[in-house]
Amino acid sequence: MSDVLDEVVRMLTEVVGEDFLLDVEVGPDTTFGDELALESIEFVALVELLRERYTGVDFPAFIAALDIDRIVGLTVGDVVAHIEAAHA
Repeated sequence: MSDVLDEVVRMLTEVVGEDFLLDVEVGPDTTFGDELALESIEFVALVELLRERYTGVDFPAFIAALDIDRIVGLTVGDVVAHIEAAHA
């Protein structure tokens, strides 16, 4: 796993709680909607943590540029790739 992926998984665990992720192996292909069933408020909390850690990465613009189907199918790997591209 990349350092960014490890950090995103750590933040995700902080948002939803360790117990919630006991039965889920989070990786790049894990979806926020179907597999993690992340509530919108939890996703907002995750984005806030990401914004604090990865300053300069415009997460609201990233999400706003996606169509609804893409948002519903958003994966952990999509977020990691966006962070890595912004820091390249």
